[in-house]
Amino acid sequence: MPSAHAQKVATQNASRATHKFSGQAAYELTKQFITVAPHRWIGSPDHAKAEEFIRSHFTAEAAKGNFETDSFSASTPVGQLAMKNFIVRYPGKKDGIIVIASHYETNYPLRDINFVGANDGGATTALLIELGNYLRAHPPEGYSVWLVFDDGEEAIQSWSDRDSLYGTRHLAAKWSQEGILQKIKAFLVADMIGDKDLNIDRDSNSTPWLLDMLATAAKNTGHSAYVFKNETAVMDDHLPFRQRGVPVLDVVDIEYGPPTREHPEGGYHHTELDTLDKISARSLQISGDLLIEMIRLINLHR
Repeated sequence: MPSAHAQKVATQNASRATHKFSGQAAYELTKQFITVAPHRWIGSPDHAKAEEFIRSHFTAEAAKGNFETDSFSASTPVGQLAMKNFIVRYPGKKDGIIVIASHYETNYPLRDINFVGANDGGATTALLIELGNYLRAHPPEGYSVWLVFDDGEEAIQSWSDRDSLYGTRHLAAKWSQEGILQKIKAFLVADMIGDKDLNIDRDSNSTPWLLDMLATAAKNTGHSAYVFKNETAVMDDHLPFRQRGVPVLDVVDIEYGPPTREHPEGGYHHTELDTLDKISARSLQISGDLLIEMIRLINLHR
């Protein structure tokens, strides 16, 4: 009869073998997240609840010293604001790091309306949490994978080089000083890819070989119909890393809802219409499949 320890190990191994990335789980997490922290603009009570929601899903990583809270103060048009990035590390067996990032806060200028950012910050926060569940069950065999929940992607007043991307600008500078930047093989951003009408853009601000790799990942996973119908240049959290020479990829669906004169990027974007009914488990499954396949392909890249 096997020992209790052997039985426990066998149970853990079976659990790991059966855990797959679940778009439905990511959808349910989105629902929970925007219910707990709907109006999570920086400095709000819901912003603090959003931070606690993220922390609560990574107690296992925190126990191993693989969860970091990166607190900083950002100079903004309304004064100094306290912000936090969260970094979750899944150590691999090769020297090098793949980073996957998403912002979690809602738009500060929209704090006086009922803006919950179900797709814009909500769905991709949930997506990364479910990726964490997958990586916990399937530790990286190649490069380490780091998940980054970054703060302050949105402008505080009006988008500019100085009023945007606070969390990733801070993190890129910090990691440059710490010697981490040179270890990053690819910095991937997940943004607005819970959209029911999913169409991931070919972002001309991304690194060409990573764009080509995303097309390959889509082909390999049977999701080619959901990528690269449109090409655009996206201003997003990958730019501070691109500017420092890191290979970057923005996995983004910038058109969200029918375009209007006021909202050419789609009538749901940055409006009260960015709600749970506009996203789907299917789109989150596709996005998760693509990111997991990107991890595999980056490890094969020479």
